[in-house]
Amino acid sequence: MTSDEIPSGLIWATRGRTWGFRFLLDGGHVDPLPTYEAAFASMPDGPGVVEGPDQTRALRIDDPLGRRDSAGRVIPHEFVLAGAPAEAITSAAEGQQRVWPFVQQAFELVWDRDNPPSATEVLRHVTARSDHQA
Repeated sequence: MTSDEIPSGLIWATRGRTWGFRFLLDGGHVDPLPTYEAAFASMPDGPGVVEGPDQTRALRIDDPLGRRDSAGRVIPHEFVLAGAPAEAITSAAEGQQRVWPFVQQAFELVWDRDNPPSATEVLRHVTARSDHQA
């Protein structure tokens, strides 16, 4: 995975300051929940990475800036990656280094809103980030 290509099929689930846990990127799935649940089935609590079915990896990192929700909980970011980009990630730290840059700008723009963003809006921010990096 190079720094300017968005991992195809990327699923991203997180929560914001006041809005609850949801999928911000669906990886092109009509319903990303089954893929997400299968990938995270063997994931223990806390940051980490586990191998999932069908050449997927589940990655969980705490918010790199230590942002917390309105209840004071650190915000986790959970990703499902597939194929070659997934194979390259063997630790939470490596996953953060490789994946977080794709979503960092989008999350900065939406995490503190009263209402969650749409997946289309998030994808637009992620794509804009990629266009600027190319």
